Amino acid sequence: MQLPSSIPSGLWKYGHCQGIAIDTQRKYMYFSFTTALIKTDLAGNAIGSVTGLLGHLGCIDFNDEDGRVYGSLEYKNDSIGQGILRRAGVNTEIQTAFYIAIFDVDQIDRMDMDACTDGVMTAVYLKEVVEDYTAQLPHQGRMVEHRYGCSGIDGMTFGCIPGTDTRRLFVAYGIYRDAERTDNDHQVLLCYDSADWRQYERPLSQQNMHLSGPEKPERKFFVFTGNTTWGVQNLEYDEATGHLLMCVYRGVKEAYPNYDLYIIDGSKAPQTTVLPGVEPETKGEILTLLDNGSGEQTPGWRFPHGSTGICSLGDGRFYVSLHGTQDDMHYTDVQLFTWKELTVC
Repeated sequence: MQLPSSIPSGLWKYGHCQGIAIDTQRKYMYFSFTTALIKTDLAGNAIGSVTGLLGHLGCIDFNDEDGRVYGSLEYKNDSIGQGILRRAGVNTEIQTAFYIAIFDVDQIDRMDMDACTDGVMTAVYLKEVVEDYTAQLPHQGRMVEHRYGCSGIDGMTFGCIPGTDTRRLFVAYGIYRDAERTDNDHQVLLCYDSADWRQYERPLSQQNMHLSGPEKPERKFFVFTGNTTWGVQNLEYDEATGHLLMCVYRGVKEAYPNYDLYIIDGSKAPQTTVLPGVEPETKGEILTLLDNGSGEQTPGWRFPHGSTGICSLGDGRFYVSLHGTQDDMHYTDVQLFTWKELTVC
């Protein structure tokens, strides 16, 4: 497939790039810039944008099955949520809620389409995330907030459950950085069958947010990496290998090597076992990290770029976001990398 070696996003005011997705058939590129979705052609020329979000739009993925772009969308009143509201000039608290946003990208044909009123976006509520985010629980003799360190959601992708050919939607938790806890050393991936999600989809009102969504995920997976800073920033399924790539901001716990990139081995089925460090004793489905040859308990790779966007082309190549700022504006240059370039330690 002949594709450009780089695609520029242009300059945007909405915050740094959070994720990228490509429609190779129609030749469009999509960028998440924190509170906006940008649509360009493969030369980087802007086709349209969806704006007006007061929440954090994170990792995005193009769903080949229905031709729409899906993205993680979170509303909360922590430092990230407060920063978004300040930039938008909104002086109020906002309801805590977590969604998968679904964009009808065929309708994006002009700039500054409103996410909530122009009929271009629907959303599905994720109750499980809200329950873990708002949980208060005992840990090492004290009460703590946020089960598993959950700070919300960020990474998401469509792909196969490891060890199977069952295709599902995966949504990864954000994880607060905290070197004093032991129950935050797993990445948490929720697994949903999204084929029937049209029954849940609703337009979003940010003044009265809906609660329409599945009662529970189909499955809940854990990946032992050691604590990271804000969890999985970008999650990407690679059709060529069957692996799931997790791009993160490095953690700070000295007991771990704290890599930028962890890869879930797509050939190994989940194993149910006790989750180390979690109170009370809890069993969960554990996914296996791909071996990097080091013999480490939490193997990974030093690849610092994918946290603001990574997109598998399914043939051993990846588009990767290399973000930057200029005159208080944000941009990214999406560049081609090979599997080998990603996984050289």
